[in-house]
Amino acid sequence: MADPATFDDYAEQVYDVVEEIPPGRVLTYGDIAELIGSGGPRQVAAVMSRGVGGPWWRVVRADGSLPERLAGRARSHYLAERMPLMPGTYRVRMSAARWTPARCPQPSSSVPDDQIKP
Repeated sequence: MADPATFDDYAEQVYDVVEEIPPGRVLTYGDIAELIGSGGPRQVAAVMSRGVGGPWWRVVRADGSLPERLAGRARSHYLAERMPLMPGTYRVRMSAARWTPARCPQPSSSVPDDQIKP
């Protein structure tokens, strides 16, 4: 298992990106890993599963969906933010909602991919 401090450093980078996502927009788990420059969708999902807070509903799977256990809780956020959704669903319409940051967040530290698993 990786050093908890290393995972915490990676988690902080993930949360920094999540906090930048504007209302009504989303990033995928993979998008966040790419912006950070390390890890992958599974590592970002591991961080997000800790439920620390922030606009978690703005981080979705590549197909615009959330894990089933979160989909119901995201609905009110999606409606309040006028999130572009696929017709008749609560799956995000990625072509309209995917956010492209003007700048890439700078990682606070360089964390090797093999050291960010919880």
